[in-house]
Amino acid sequence: MGRAVLLRFWRINIISNIYRTLHIIVNWEKRILKSLNSMCTELGIPLARKRPVPEQKELTNKWNEMGTDEPGNADTHSLFFHSDILKVLVGLKNPNNERSDDLTVRSHWGLIQVSLNVRDIPQMREMYPELGLTYGQLGIDDHTHVPPDLFESEHIHIGKKVVSEQDSAAAQQYSRQGCPTGLRAQLWSLILNTTNDPEDITHYEQLKARVIHHDLLVDNLIYKDVKLTASNDDYYFVFEDYLYQVLLCFSRDTAVLEHFNYNCATPPKSCIQSKSGSEQCAVVYPPNGVIPFHGFSMYVAPLCFLYNEPSKLYSVFREMYIRYFFRLHSISSHPSGTVSLCLQFERLLQTHLPQLFYHLREIGAQPLRIAFKWIVRAFSGYLSTDQLLLLWDRILGYDSLEIVAVLAAAVFVFRAENLMEVTSLASAEAVLADLSTLKVMPLLQIFLFATSV
Repeated sequence: MGRAVLLRFWRINIISNIYRTLHIIVNWEKRILKSLNSMCTELGIPLARKRPVPEQKELTNKWNEMGTDEPGNADTHSLFFHSDILKVLVGLKNPNNERSDDLTVRSHWGLIQVSLNVRDIPQMREMYPELGLTYGQLGIDDHTHVPPDLFESEHIHIGKKVVSEQDSAAAQQYSRQGCPTGLRAQLWSLILNTTNDPEDITHYEQLKARVIHHDLLVDNLIYKDVKLTASNDDYYFVFEDYLYQVLLCFSRDTAVLEHFNYNCATPPKSCIQSKSGSEQCAVVYPPNGVIPFHGFSMYVAPLCFLYNEPSKLYSVFREMYIRYFFRLHSISSHPSGTVSLCLQFERLLQTHLPQLFYHLREIGAQPLRIAFKWIVRAFSGYLSTDQLLLLWDRILGYDSLEIVAVLAAAVFVFRAENLMEVTSLASAEAVLADLSTLKVMPLLQIFLFATSV
C-alpha cells in the first residue's frame, strides 16, 4: 500500500512539474503577443496591410538598396532581448531538486535550477574525438609555423573530393576539422542539403512578391534590429541590403512553421480583420511563426560572407534556423536547447574552475548572466568572422550546438586570472567585453583535452 501511495505521489509531482513548465512557456508566449499588439495600438500601425500600388513600385525599384533609406517606423522597439529570455529560464524550477540525492543537483551554484542530463568533460572527449590534440585542425594548423603542406593542403585536397562526390555525410564528417575558406559555402550547402535549383529561386521570388504586396508590423522590428545590430558591426554593415531581403522574405515563409513539429512552443496567433472588415479571425502571425527579437539579424549576417546570391543565402539561412538557431531562443529539454546549453556551461565551469565560479557568484556576477548573450547568438557578433565560421563548422559537423556551451566555458577559463581580481558584475563584464581577438580552436582543444579532470 505504501509503495502505491509513493508511486501516486511521484506521478502527481511529475505532472505538476510539467504543468508548471508549460504554464511558464505559455505565459512567455502570451507576453510577447501582448507586447506586439500593444505596439500595434500605440503606433497606430495594423499588423498587416496591402501596400498601395505606388508603394509596391517604389519597394520593387529599391529592393537591392533598402539600406540607403531609413525604412520602418522610428518609434518601433524590440519586443524582447536576450535578458528577457534568461529571466524565463531562471524561473524554471524543479521542486524535486530540493529533495534530490543527486549531488550534482544539490551542489549546483548556477542560475539554471532544472535537472537535465548534460555531458561532463570525459563524455565530451568521447563525443568530440576529432577535436583532440592528435588531429589536424583548420583554425590551428593553418596558423602555425608548420609547413602548410603537412595538413592544410592535404585537407583542401580531400575537401575538393568531398564536394565533387556530393556526399553529404562525408561533408559533415569533414567539417569537424574545419572547412577551407574557398570550399566552406559548398560544403555547408551539401551538409544542409540546400540547393539553388529553379524551384528554390521561384520560391524565393514568391516570398519577395509577398513582401512587396503586403506590409507587416514585424517588418519594422526587422528594420530596427538590423539598424541597431548588424549595421553597427564592423564586419557586417556592408551586408545591410542582404539582411533586409532575407529577413523580410523569411517572415512570410510558412515552410518555417515545420520546426514547431519538434518544438514545445506554439506558433503565435493574432487577430486579423477579415476581408469584409466585420469579423476578427486568429491566424499565425507573422506567417513564419517567428517574432524577431533584438539581435535576430545576427543569425544571418555571417552567412553573407559565404553566399552572394540572395536565393541561395536565403535557403541556407532557413535550413540553419529550422535545424539549429530556433533552439537558442526556445524553451525545451533538447540537448541543443538553450536550457541544456546554459546548464552545461554552468556545470563545465563549476567543475573545471570552482574557485572562479564561487568568486563570481559571491560578487553578484553569475557567469551565465555574462555568457548568455554569447550562447543565444551562437557567438555571432562577438567573435571575429573567421573564428565564428570555424565554430559553426563544428556545429554542422557534429549536428549539435553543444560546442557553443563548451566555448563559453573555455572563454571564462582563458580570462580566469583577470576575473579572479574583479569585484563587481560590471568589472567582470569589462574583462569579457571584447572577444574579437580570441582563437576558437586552441581554446576548445585546451579546455577539453589539455587539462586534467
